[in-house]
Amino acid sequence: QVQLVESGGGLVQAGGSLRLSCAASGSIFSINAMGWYRQAPGKQRELVADITSGGSTNYGDSVKGRFTISRDNAKNTVYLQMNSLKPEDTAVYYCNLEMRPRVYWGQGTQVTVSS
Repeated sequence: QVQLVESGGGLVQAGGSLRLSCAASGSIFSINAMGWYRQAPGKQRELVADITSGGSTNYGDSVKGRFTISRDNAKNTVYLQMNSLKPEDTAVYYCNLEMRPRVYWGQGTQVTVSS
């Protein structure tokens, strides 16, 4: 079993910052990638950012230049630094861990950006 525990969500004004954390525990052997997805009401879940075990990163177009993903391999933890937040960033943010062939998801953490 693999558990993903997310933290750091909350309410922030537009232009503000938040930092999300996701710690993985349990039967972890070889992580291929960790990342963050988000889902706003009435919309599909979308990629925010991910990072491979080698450190390669990938960002969704809407967050490029504002969000930064990083990872502590020793702690099996991934972080998402979110700057210059906009109301359209409001969503539930889900941590994702890829350990092929399986993919694991966290419970989600709410991020609300007020205008």
